[in-house]
Amino acid sequence: MLNRAIVLVVLLLAVAGLATCQQQRIGHANSERDEAKADLAIANATNAALKRKLELAQGTTRTVTEYVDRVQVVRERGTTIVKEVPVYVTANADAACTVPAGFVHLHDAAASGDPLAGIAGDPDAPAAGVTLSVVAETLADNYTIHHATVAQVTGLQALARQLHTALQQCDAP
Repeated sequence: MLNRAIVLVVLLLAVAGLATCQQQRIGHANSERDEAKADLAIANATNAALKRKLELAQGTTRTVTEYVDRVQVVRERGTTIVKEVPVYVTANADAACTVPAGFVHLHDAAASGDPLAGIAGDPDAPAAGVTLSVVAETLADNYTIHHATVAQVTGLQALARQLHTALQQCDAP
């Protein structure tokens, strides 16, 4: 009987030991599973952030390409207009119209953004070598530069808005 009791106690201790060991293995497996889930969540968040950054980079490239294309179109149109100056400002118009020095001085100051320097002088004095067609070409060139700059600024503003929105989305949890 004593042998049976000892065997029974040993058996119970063995089962208890095995159960404890199994419980430790299950606990360890659960903690590894939880760590893996946390790592997966971090990887998914990193993946989403990288995806947003990639979309942002692709959008930036697209926006820059669009405004560069617009600038090119504006410059081509300006070149076409300058080529048409002899059609619209003929040699007879050049001969009939003298461009006064005061106009040339005022135009140059306005185009450069510099203040007018010195006295105006005789505003009706003819400017040597400046014809009406040269004035027309200069004005067409100036407006072409203006429109190209407007296209660039508009494109860059759109890019800045897009970057601001995308960066806010990247910073959002």
